[in-house]
Amino acid sequence: MDARDWRPREIGPQEGFEASAAGLLKFLDQIDVGRELTDAKALVFRGFGVTPEQLGDVMDVLLPNRLAYVHGNSPRTKVGQNVYTSTEYPAEFTISMHNEMSYASQWPSRLLFYCQTAPLTDGATPVVDGTRWLACLRPEIRERFAGGVRYTQNLHGGMGLGRSWQQTFETDDRAVVEEFLARSEAEWEWKADGGLRVVQQRRATIRHPVTGDEVWFNQADQWHAAGLGDDTAAALYQILPEEELPQNVTFADGSPIPADYITEIRDKALAEAVDVDWREGDLMVIDNVAVGHGRRPFTGPRRILVAMSD
Repeated sequence: MDARDWRPREIGPQEGFEASAAGLLKFLDQIDVGRELTDAKALVFRGFGVTPEQLGDVMDVLLPNRLAYVHGNSPRTKVGQNVYTSTEYPAEFTISMHNEMSYASQWPSRLLFYCQTAPLTDGATPVVDGTRWLACLRPEIRERFAGGVRYTQNLHGGMGLGRSWQQTFETDDRAVVEEFLARSEAEWEWKADGGLRVVQQRRATIRHPVTGDEVWFNQADQWHAAGLGDDTAAALYQILPEEELPQNVTFADGSPIPADYITEIRDKALAEAVDVDWREGDLMVIDNVAVGHGRRPFTGPRRILVAMSD
């Protein structure tokens, strides 16, 4: 299939599999989930009526090794055993496309989204084929990013803009943080005010470990102030110098990334994305390397839970 025609594969109750969590589990027992996911890149399970009480059993099959959200940078709340709210970013804003934790040395290979409460209006999760995202960017941008990117985090120690290092690493033990960062091949320094600065050099694209497809795989547009819009960026720059922002990104050599690159990366991905609308009890599993995801604005009490696995 041409990447321009790609859509998630939607799976509903079929003959022999009732519209229930038990029916879904029976169906999953008959297929190779890993193979299906590699082939489809994203699977949407709709119409099985999975309840929050039944979610754990389904996740045990779809995500056999759930991971903690350590070193994550999105505002979210832990609500179960390595299960989190998908984000607590204000409802009126769009969350641009990204692969979960693509700024880190290791990232989850699968993400599962579960709709506990559907929004009143809108609130889709857009998903984009990573090969298409890469192909739709200007050659100039792809060439400039070929050397990779440098991410900088300034995590406060309990009070300040953005997330604290304690929230980010789910610990208040500095030794645990340092051990994690050493394994991640990151550079870090503890600041006099109790905060932590982390610097990481990462690739901008990678190849899928099974298919070999090259995909856009970085969060430059989310870490760059220009990705927030002109007004927000201007306000941030009035508060703090660029190097002191909660998060910042440059090219790998430290040179600045032009703002127009960032807006093109953000806007083209959102334009190429396919929206997955939510109904209560829906689940979606995505290949986190092959597919980027985001969030459309919404009204009402939308509650989407997320879990991830290696």
